[in-house]
Amino acid sequence: MIITVTMNPAIDKTVEIDALIPGGLHRIQRVEYDAGGKGINVSKTLRALGGESIATGFLGGNAGRMIEQVLRDEGIRTDFVWVDGETRTNTKVFEKNGAVTELNEPGSVIAQEQKLDLLKKLEDYAAKDVLFVLSGSVPKGMDAGIYAEITQLVHVKGAKVLLDADGELFRRSLEAVPDMIKPNHVELADYAALGEKTTEAEILRVAKELTASGIDTVMVSRGKLGAMMVRSEQMLSAPALPVNAHSTVGAGDAMVAALAYACERKLDMEECMRLCMAASAGAVTTIGTKPPARTLVDELMKQVEIKR
Repeated sequence: MIITVTMNPAIDKTVEIDALIPGGLHRIQRVEYDAGGKGINVSKTLRALGGESIATGFLGGNAGRMIEQVLRDEGIRTDFVWVDGETRTNTKVFEKNGAVTELNEPGSVIAQEQKLDLLKKLEDYAAKDVLFVLSGSVPKGMDAGIYAEITQLVHVKGAKVLLDADGELFRRSLEAVPDMIKPNHVELADYAALGEKTTEAEILRVAKELTASGIDTVMVSRGKLGAMMVRSEQMLSAPALPVNAHSTVGAGDAMVAALAYACERKLDMEECMRLCMAASAGAVTTIGTKPPARTLVDELMKQVEIKR
C-alpha cells in the first residue's frame, strides 16, 4: 500500500498568455484547474500508471472539498484531516517562450490538535509493506522536523518512507534516515554546500555518502541533464529524453510516483530507472499538472538510455 501525504495541498490554476508584462493588461488564452500539491500529484500519477494509493494530509474549505471530489472522481482513495480556513490556490503563468511564473498562496494554519490527528492516521496505516510518500512544503503550524517525526513514527511499525523535500525540511528529515529520497541536483548541492557550479562527480559523491548513512535509494533529478540513481555501491544514470515539452511543473512528482510504483512492485534497478525517466519526461508534455498516460510512459521507456 502507498500513502501519499500532502501537508500543503492546492488547487493549481494554470493560465497561458503570450508574454508577462509587469503592470500590463494580459489576455488569458487558456485556463486549467487541477487538484494539486506534490503528494496529490504523486497519487494522480500512480493512478495513471495503474497503481493505487491513499491520499492524505490537510484540506479546508470549498477548495478542499473540490480537491477531494476530483480525487474521488479519478478513483483515488482519500483520508484527509479537515482544518479551519481555505486550502490555497496556486497560480502558474505560462508564457509562449516557455517561462513560468508561479504565485503560491500560503495555505491554512495547522493547529496542534489537527497535527496530532494526522499523526494518528499515519500511525494506524503504518505496517510492513506500506510506503509513505512525504513530499512538498508544510503549512504554518508545522515545523521543519515534521517529516523526521513521521519517518520515525512509521518506521517503528515496519513501514518505509520516500522523501521529496528541500531546504531545512530536507535536512532535518535526513536525521530519521528515510528509505528513499528524490532531491534534484540543486537541492542536493544546497544541502552539501557545493555552490552553483556542481559537477556530476560531486553530486555522485554526496549521493553515495547518503546511501552509506542508511538511505537505501537516492534518486537525483538533474533537469535537462537527466537523472542518476544510487543504491549501495551501484549507480545508474540516464540522459533526459527528447520530448515536446510544455512545462517542467510536475516532472519531479511524476518521478517520485514512478519510484514508489517500482518499489511496491519490486522492479529491478534498471527497470525502475527506465520507469522514472519515462514518467518524468511524459509529465513535461502535459498541460497543467496532469499526469502522463501509461501508454506514453510505456513508449518512452523504450527510449531510455541507461549508463552504468
